[in-house]
Amino acid sequence: MKRSRLWAWSLFGIGAAYFLIPLIATFEFSLRMRRGAYSWDAYAAVFADPRFQATFSYSAFIALCTIVVGILLVVPAAYFVRLRLPHLRPIIEFVTLLPLIIPPIILVFGYIRLYNSSSWLPFTGSALATDLLLVFAYATLSLPLMYRAVDTGLRTIDVGTLTEAATILGANQVTILARIILPNILIAVLSGAFLTFAIVMGEFVIASLLSRPAFGPYLQLIGANRAYEPAALAIISFIITWGAMGTIQLLARFAPKTAARID
Repeated sequence: MKRSRLWAWSLFGIGAAYFLIPLIATFEFSLRMRRGAYSWDAYAAVFADPRFQATFSYSAFIALCTIVVGILLVVPAAYFVRLRLPHLRPIIEFVTLLPLIIPPIILVFGYIRLYNSSSWLPFTGSALATDLLLVFAYATLSLPLMYRAVDTGLRTIDVGTLTEAATILGANQVTILARIILPNILIAVLSGAFLTFAIVMGEFVIASLLSRPAFGPYLQLIGANRAYEPAALAIISFIITWGAMGTIQLLARFAPKTAARID
């Protein structure tokens, strides 16, 4: 027993060192912008850069729009598949896995070819339309994570009983989804939302090829022209990503464990 425990802790230590040592080295390098002393100059330069503020706020707004589109698309689809079309579930799961199989560069080239300025639906003809296309592309990219988060939440409640009881009380489908199903799977939806946020904030290929002022292309641009600021940006991106993951864990741990019910 002691040997197996020692072996498990040894593997854990090796794995932790594999991830933490490069991170610590990056953080230490980001503090060396001032010669002969550690300082926060690289972080101050990043936060003072107007391009950082503009690209970060732009990507955050696009992420919020993507989350809204993802919820409006995935929650009703997963609900109806689970309630009325369970035989289509394998097909839906396969379709939602396609964004993991198709590289983003192929996805964005397909969008550009289909929605260019000479097509019947020119999404690349203006900045606003291109932003909308970017939101749709990110919603597609985050579909596997959002769908599985929502589907996992739906498994924890009795969808059929809730729907039947709400229908007897006179609720329509929109009311059932908005006031009964969604509150009962809110933690699962928020988990998918935070994962979507992390994906959008770090995505580079789609935003770059659509020429949008997003945070991902800004990271690449700074990395190609600066020394210490990219290390600071890497740490900031890491904090954003793991902050989203930590929030999911906190929501899952401290959320009230209540049975599905109709109020």
